[in-house]
Amino acid sequence: MAMPRISRVFGAVNVGSFRISAMIMGLSETGELIILGSGHRASQGIKRGYVTDMDAATYAIREAVERAEKNADTSISSVWIGCSGAGLTSRVSKVEIDIGGRRIEDEDIEHLLLAARDNIQPDGRMVLHAQPAHYTLDGANGVSNPKGLHAEQLGVDIHVMLADGAPVRNVIEAVQNAHLDVEAVVAAPLAAGYACLTPEERELGTALIEVGGQVTNVAVYAQGMLVGLKSIPLGSADISEAIATAFGIRLFQAERLKCVSGSAIASPTDHREMIPVNGPGAEDSGPTARGADDKNRIPRAELVSVVTEELSRLTNEIGRALKEMGFSGARGNQVVLTGGGAELAGFAEFAQSALGRPVRIGRPPALRGLPEAHATPGFAMLAGLCLYAVDDPVDIRSVGPKHQITTSYGGLQIVNRVLQAVKEYF
Repeated sequence: MAMPRISRVFGAVNVGSFRISAMIMGLSETGELIILGSGHRASQGIKRGYVTDMDAATYAIREAVERAEKNADTSISSVWIGCSGAGLTSRVSKVEIDIGGRRIEDEDIEHLLLAARDNIQPDGRMVLHAQPAHYTLDGANGVSNPKGLHAEQLGVDIHVMLADGAPVRNVIEAVQNAHLDVEAVVAAPLAAGYACLTPEERELGTALIEVGGQVTNVAVYAQGMLVGLKSIPLGSADISEAIATAFGIRLFQAERLKCVSGSAIASPTDHREMIPVNGPGAEDSGPTARGADDKNRIPRAELVSVVTEELSRLTNEIGRALKEMGFSGARGNQVVLTGGGAELAGFAEFAQSALGRPVRIGRPPALRGLPEAHATPGFAMLAGLCLYAVDDPVDIRSVGPKHQITTSYGGLQIVNRVLQAVKEYF
């Protein structure tokens, strides 16, 4: 099938602690979304979502983008970037104005959003998002567009996402140093929600757990919006470090063991299965594992034991975060697990048992041009960034009055204004 003509191009960069990835998406004239190219490389200069080495982070971002540009056979000048760390927090702000029973017009909605904008209290933190989730009419919620309806009171629920300013500015600077303009910084749970959750799941109540390399974001969706968020400074890299410590091996050996032979579910034959610490052709790489046989092999049961112990730590923290956000009892429904850590074999089954909730794995939607290697939970947030960019939801901070206030001057006032202008510009 011939490639349709592309009308707009969107670039996205996910600055993660394990890898930095980039994606270029095109919007065709027919409205079809097409992945034009993607690329990634190992992360540098990033730790638990924070920039720790500006030069290294800039270099890694530039290289990931160049790989995506090469695959897409096009270049980009600006990107949307994802934010996983920086102390993300979420809140819902409710604002109402009097209508008096009359018909609601555009000016009323604009007035409401301006009032909601003035109601934002960032408490010295950076506002990443301030988006109207839905409107209410006399207390009844779930109204997507109130124009033309009658009400005594018109209200709106605003979802506000806050972050620490300095870490976000560091990420922005790293991207700008890579010769790219920043369209916007998008909180990772919002981007992942675009990729992994259906509108029905967002409405009924779903916990979205994004397990990254060094940060796990636990987000709760209800009534169509993100209503709660907790960041946990634990991730899949902590499992690799625990394996390396338990067996006295190098980190690259531990990472390989986790990905190739690791599992969250034990089996009766694990104690009889011996697994090689190194891959084929690399038998002499790194030290011999503690407790290994003469061929540098360890019992799979011991590896699974280390993995499940670390997963227990993580799921305990996740369960505690969900309980604090009220996602428990009859109010808690499905859990969606995504992020690179979700690719560990048996993780969904382990989490389902630990959390006592149905758990499924969240992956990117089936998009044209999406490589099979990137149709995995580890790239869900990156695809979600592109989908978010295409949707470009309304932010109340950009709402302004349609009519600009002007002042008329006359007589001596005109002379004074001219003199003031001459002093300022000449």
